[in-house]
Amino acid sequence: MNYILFPNSEAQQKITARQVPTGLNLEETVRTIFTDIQKKGDQAIVKYTQLFDGFEGENLRVSPEEMQKATSQIAPELKQAIDRAAHQIRRFHESQREPIQRITTSPGVTCWRESRPIESVGLYIPGGTAPLFSTVLMLGIPAQIAGCPNRILCTPPNAQGKINPAILYAAQVAGITELYKVGGIQAIAGMTFGTQTLPKVDKIFGPGNKYVTAAKAYAQQLQVAIDLPAGPSEVLIIADANSNSEFVAADLLAQAEHDADSQVIVLSDAPEQLQCILAAIDRQLEKLPRKKIAQQALQNSYAIALPSLDDCFAFSNAYAPEHL
Repeated sequence: MNYILFPNSEAQQKITARQVPTGLNLEETVRTIFTDIQKKGDQAIVKYTQLFDGFEGENLRVSPEEMQKATSQIAPELKQAIDRAAHQIRRFHESQREPIQRITTSPGVTCWRESRPIESVGLYIPGGTAPLFSTVLMLGIPAQIAGCPNRILCTPPNAQGKINPAILYAAQVAGITELYKVGGIQAIAGMTFGTQTLPKVDKIFGPGNKYVTAAKAYAQQLQVAIDLPAGPSEVLIIADANSNSEFVAADLLAQAEHDADSQVIVLSDAPEQLQCILAAIDRQLEKLPRKKIAQQALQNSYAIALPSLDDCFAFSNAYAPEHL
């Protein structure tokens, strides 16, 4: 992790500038796979699932038996944590319901805004190097509350055709029953066109690596709505002298282990506190199962000392991180 002490404004601008990927070969790959799936449907999805995930099976849909089995395959502590998170997420999104307010703007003219659920939504859940079962809750529960009739979940299988049990359990908690063992570009293409097995959707939600992001951008060109073209994961933490260095280090590593392209930044008005945080990162990194990925992300990450908390706030506003 790069340690910078009181950088000037010019140096700060360089730090806040994101890398711009060239992506030419990536775009060609996306187009090729989309065209193949549009023409050949399931046959092409099976081919690419075998190529990229190593799964040679042809049964793409997760069976009810697999869903039920997942309940007995996860630790009680994890199940309890998923249940608790689901409760909190549901409480938050229930509060976002908007009652219809009719306003008479002039005699005989009444205006109002009305929210209606999207008919069919595709939820993409990364499941390769890190199964993001929390994303199942964060996408599935709002879609359930909104009343979307068709909620389709796609996530990549392992070479044995298995889905992480935590993803399957979280899907049950979120009320999702249509799950498919499809990931990457082929999942986005399948939900864009629809195949013999995979339904066509109206809007695609969910994070992913650069391949998924490029595929979603291409799907948008084909008149399928998307939530947003997400870039690499980011977190910025502002830590004063009283912060808990172990907690700060854990939060930074939790984002760094997402992907080698992730970027994490910690700002502080106390240089000595930054040294404690960096030491905590080194200690925790040794115990991290995804150590190699986190190390790669940390090479493009920063611990920055600034004169005051106001300077930290100004830096954060200029950088506008995904997570703060």
